[in-house]
Amino acid sequence: MATVLSTKKLTATQKHLLLGAKIGLVEYNAINIEFLPISSNIDLAENAIITSKNAFKAIQEKIRIKKAFVVGSKTAALLQKNDIEVAEVADNALALAKKIIVNHRDKHFIFFCGNKRREELPLQLQQHKISFEEIQVYTTSLNFAKFKQEFDGILFFSPSGVESYFRKNQIANETVFCIGTTTANSVHKYTEKSIIATQPSIENVIVQVVKKYNKN
Repeated sequence: MATVLSTKKLTATQKHLLLGAKIGLVEYNAINIEFLPISSNIDLAENAIITSKNAFKAIQEKIRIKKAFVVGSKTAALLQKNDIEVAEVADNALALAKKIIVNHRDKHFIFFCGNKRREELPLQLQQHKISFEEIQVYTTSLNFAKFKQEFDGILFFSPSGVESYFRKNQIANETVFCIGTTTANSVHKYTEKSIIATQPSIENVIVQVVKKYNKN
């Protein structure tokens, strides 16, 4: 039986997808998230850029959003569930930036982000003279753990999770499963043996794992 390591603790439903396919699971949180007090006096964001569920959860009870520009279908679904209009959704931050540049260049945006946010989106907006401000609403810290057990596969959900895992561990013959291309690019410093989810969701990462190890 194949056994995989998830660098994020999964929900009961997500675990069942693996265990139901007779795939063993070890899990831990490679990163810790802490929400910050909102340092701005903004109570309404006309056009909010949300690149993760954590960014939305950090402001959910504090700032109203009129229109959201979102990375990831799961994050978009969460906002829509909270009656927020999603104007654009993309699989990654760079793709979202391109949609904003082409379709919404006359608008002003607020980018709600974490302390480890990547440069692609703000850099693209700056280069194309899109008006925006950035507000840090959560912090990501790394949770180091050393594993002696060997795994058939490792599941990664963010570049920070990749950084955290490889601070204490190396890779041999494990197959790495990544939630998206940005995470995969971080993994490629350590191995080329990776499989990228066809949609940026935890469930689709699990689908790829099941396809790999449960071919019957």
